Amino acid sequence: MFDYQFLIEVLIGGVLSGVMYSLVAIGFVLIYKTSGVLNFAQGAMLLFAALTFVSLVERGTSFPLALLATLAIMVGLGVAVERAVLRPLINQPPITLFMATLGLSYVIEGAAQLVWGTQVHGLDIGVSDTPFDVGGVFISRFDLFAAAVAGSLVALLTLFFRYTRTGLAFRAVADDQFAALAVGLRLPRVWAAVWTAAGIVALVAGLLWGARLGVQFSLSLVVLKALPVLVLGGFDSIAGAIIGGLLIGAIEKLAEVYVGPFFGGGIEAWAAYVVALALLLVRPSGLFGQKLVERV
Repeated sequence: MFDYQFLIEVLIGGVLSGVMYSLVAIGFVLIYKTSGVLNFAQGAMLLFAALTFVSLVERGTSFPLALLATLAIMVGLGVAVERAVLRPLINQPPITLFMATLGLSYVIEGAAQLVWGTQVHGLDIGVSDTPFDVGGVFISRFDLFAAAVAGSLVALLTLFFRYTRTGLAFRAVADDQFAALAVGLRLPRVWAAVWTAAGIVALVAGLLWGARLGVQFSLSLVVLKALPVLVLGGFDSIAGAIIGGLLIGAIEKLAEVYVGPFFGGGIEAWAAYVVALALLLVRPSGLFGQKLVERV
């Protein structure tokens, strides 16, 4: 007899894990939506944020002060990247910008290694990963906490981009850069704000991923988890990043539990890429991405 209670447990665990993927994907979307740059350095920014925070705490800095200091550092990093890397490459081909962010990722990782060392650090943010029972369904406390933090961050970003002048400028630039220039918007200022927001997202994602996996240099490879999310949801849709992350998390867990035994297990690591590849064949722009229409 099929165990529906176990199915619900697996599904909830997958959806909550997908929230972590969405956090990384949102950082990609923010930058791609306004500048057309696929920021491959997002993983390195995530690592740098987590490593900075845990290193400050280990040196005796209090948790709130370490968080504020890391936040200030990530804001400064975002502004510096926009001015030193993106601004000089305006109007360059997309492949040039992509290669620039790829090189930037190694620079940030090297800087983190130079400043904080190469040791692996444990990160305790005060939330245990022990499950609790809800009607016979076991749910991880840490996953619920991560989902609440991610939901709060998305809500704050939504309010910021919808009701502030900087947010309105962001939406205008995302819709049409040339029209935004025509009405007097300063693109470098908007891009600096977007990179700052991406740095803040990297900080939140870095703390959550660091608490789960430990703060180590392989943490920067978390960006690979975001790629299927971006393909599924669309590279230019924040809503797509959120929904795509939830879908990918659920697909991974369901595939591992119900399909994995037929292949000897271990398919969770690549099942999402199979789904993303299949979707590319029928809908290259993703479920929520903007379709590119060209007149010839």
